[in-house]
Amino acid sequence: MKRSKKFAVKIRKIFRLLGPGLVTGASDDDPSGIATYSQAGAQFGYATLWTALLTFPLMAAVQGMCARIGIVTRQGLTVTLKNHYPKPILYLMLLFSFPAITLNIGADIQGMGAVGHMILPQIPAFAFSIIFTAILLFVIIKYPYQRLARILKWLCLSVLLYILVPFLVRQDWGTVLKNTFVPVIRFNKEFLSILVALLGTTISPYLFFWQATMEAEDRRHSKRKIMVDKKILSDMKEDVNIGMWLSNVVMFFIILTTGSVLYKAGIRQIDTVDQAAKALEPLAGKLTYLLFAIGVIGTGLLAIPVLAGSQSYMLAETFEWNEGLDKKFPQAKPFYIAIIISLLIGLSLDFIGITPIQALVYTAILYGITAPVLIAIIMHIGNNKKVMKEFTNNKLSNFLGGLTLLFMTAAAFALIYFQFQ
Repeated sequence: MKRSKKFAVKIRKIFRLLGPGLVTGASDDDPSGIATYSQAGAQFGYATLWTALLTFPLMAAVQGMCARIGIVTRQGLTVTLKNHYPKPILYLMLLFSFPAITLNIGADIQGMGAVGHMILPQIPAFAFSIIFTAILLFVIIKYPYQRLARILKWLCLSVLLYILVPFLVRQDWGTVLKNTFVPVIRFNKEFLSILVALLGTTISPYLFFWQATMEAEDRRHSKRKIMVDKKILSDMKEDVNIGMWLSNVVMFFIILTTGSVLYKAGIRQIDTVDQAAKALEPLAGKLTYLLFAIGVIGTGLLAIPVLAGSQSYMLAETFEWNEGLDKKFPQAKPFYIAIIISLLIGLSLDFIGITPIQALVYTAILYGITAPVLIAIIMHIGNNKKVMKEFTNNKLSNFLGGLTLLFMTAAAFALIYFQFQ
């Protein structure tokens, strides 16, 4: 009895510690990301499982740098860019990020609408898209930052559904372990394309901005002492590592589910999340299909506020608007109007003929161009003593950051090359 109480106390303590890192990591597994993981599993079976081990330390390193920048400077990444780097760099980041994030929002809304229609066929997909958009706008505008942060933390539990799914179908665990720890690389366009897509989906620029801004926001709302100390940075590191670990665990289990069910059944092409869910139902049963579908809606409700929020913070910090999810609508009208516009434009994609797969392709190209540049700048900021004082990057952060920069640069060139093949 005492042991169970101690365990419960420990779990509650860890959950209280979790914050921006957990939300950032879980929001990375948005409906468009789930579609990419599903395609990897359907097309190549277990062959890409090892990528979840590769992307975890890379994600943790970059997001850890962003979090530290937010904590030390008490400002978003946009403000730091604006104050310490040439203005054209910031404006170019905005130029590429705004359409990429908006397209990502659109793909996620369409994915949620399609899955909602699949669960309740009597209601059209576009009606579900409108309903979900209205719910998101109401929650984002109505609730202050602290309440919204708590809602987002609980929504993170939705991604755990994907961990259950593979245990509902028969698995060859020996083959799973082999493909997890022994990398397989096939030097053909299809396999290299999916590797590039997986990298681009997991290491996305909007997460860099969100992480830094939310850490700064948390510092402003914290009751703890103002000075940065080792305990604050240690808590941040644990939060970020758990969030990125959770993100990659979900990625692993989605690839595992679709690899063990769809690939074995000869289903090789998955373009959208509703296709993945539909394909799972006759092969793996109703419960597997429902868990997968409900998980899509939960992750969409989690990811879209992060996408829209990160974009609005970027614009507000650039143009010095009054901003913050802690403020009421009349106190920060341009900030909230930017969120409303991004969600409405995202919703409109469904009505103007841009399909989710087209939106994902455009998003991937724009993210692919901006990610290497941003990672290089983040590393430079992380090593800049004028900005970071005594809290600059350690050797491990620089090594993993450099490795991430190398991989993302290669992925950007590969992505552009594949578009012309």
